Amino acid sequence: MKKLFIQICKLFGLELIDQNRFSSPTLNKELNQDLSIINKKSIILPLGEVKITRKVNSILIIIRMNTEIEIWDQNKKRLFEKPKIEYSARSIKSLIKSVNFCKTKYPNLKIKTLIIDDNSNSENLNLIKGIVENEDFEIISLDLKKFEAKIKKQNSNETYSNLASLLQSFEIGKDRGDDLIFFVEDDYLHFEPMLEEMVASYERISSQIGRDIFMCPSDYPYLYMTNEKTNILIGNKRHWRTVNKTLCTFMTSKNLLDKYWDNFNKTCQDRHDPFEKYINEIYEKEICISPIKSLSLHLTNINSSYGLSPFIDFKKLWDQNS
Repeated sequence: MKKLFIQICKLFGLELIDQNRFSSPTLNKELNQDLSIINKKSIILPLGEVKITRKVNSILIIIRMNTEIEIWDQNKKRLFEKPKIEYSARSIKSLIKSVNFCKTKYPNLKIKTLIIDDNSNSENLNLIKGIVENEDFEIISLDLKKFEAKIKKQNSNETYSNLASLLQSFEIGKDRGDDLIFFVEDDYLHFEPMLEEMVASYERISSQIGRDIFMCPSDYPYLYMTNEKTNILIGNKRHWRTVNKTLCTFMTSKNLLDKYWDNFNKTCQDRHDPFEKYINEIYEKEICISPIKSLSLHLTNINSSYGLSPFIDFKKLWDQNS
């Protein structure tokens, strides 16, 4: 009778929990294992099951890379005070680990990664090519001349190239993106489960609220420096909070990129204050969330309010990606 009942529950898509044996007989798993099924259902104890209606089929990752400039628009040193190429290399190494981890969890998920290189010297570029040579990565050179008519003349070449690389990444996302697009800067270190957690949490939360969202992988210090209200949501394996500001590292859907194209385009036309002014305007209408605790570490100056996330072993993550 017990076996028959289990089969009937499976037939109707129901899951059983045996708290005495600490297992799920319908899933054939212990309760401390991952009970969720990508593109089908998200199961979090003790909150139960969420049917996945917003399935993630593909991700286009676009990395903006500049291996020369220490910190754009600042005269400060980054944590560990190394040459910029060291941060770019470790950032890409950590992203490769996260992408490969996600592929082992979700082998049917299509993941494509592009690097937009902003005039790296041959030595730095060859180093990066060596890191990605066995991965599904494509390196594209930044086309500065292409954007001369689109971007207002800037006081510095660094500012212009920063705006141009951002606009090129947005345009590529608009033209080549399919489902989700993850815009990434090259001064973030990523934990191995980062991408898997973002995908699974995107599916769960977007399915619950019935709409596409924005996701930022970093838990910035500035989030704890004001009294702004936030909502706490349950993701795949951690809490997420609603936020109303990000930098230019975030994930969203192709639909939202198209819907707010004017905001993305205006972000790159001139140097605004804050830089992400028109992106942050989107969050007045759409939901953006960031994880607690952080999935990615922004390696800026140690005193930056948009830098190091709290409760992270910075040195350990840095050394793991040497």
